[in-house]
Amino acid sequence: MKNNPSQIAVMNLEEGEDIFAGRVTPHIPQVGIYKLLAKKKADGTIEWAHFVQRDNGLKEKVMRGTVNTLEEFDILNDTINSNLQKIFGVTMQTAEYDVLTLDGQKVSDTVH
Repeated sequence: MKNNPSQIAVMNLEEGEDIFAGRVTPHIPQVGIYKLLAKKKADGTIEWAHFVQRDNGLKEKVMRGTVNTLEEFDILNDTINSNLQKIFGVTMQTAEYDVLTLDGQKVSDTVH
């Protein structure tokens, strides 16, 4: 069975974890959309994933990390936005997002 690149999980939620942030750029012609996802882990740290989603749905250049505080996450977000502004003239903005199960089913907005 062939995997649909748009269905590959970039971040998994475990019990006790919550989505913390979802941010995206506007569409960049011939590039795609840069995205930043973050979750708050049970221990209070913030795990993040930053990547570009190509027009065909393929997710590339996935970078991951963990920060300890909201202030550190804000520094990360500001740094990414500064680079995107210099290179493409865009910044990431807050975005709506879907939480899906591993089999691709949408999870209720109230239960993660």
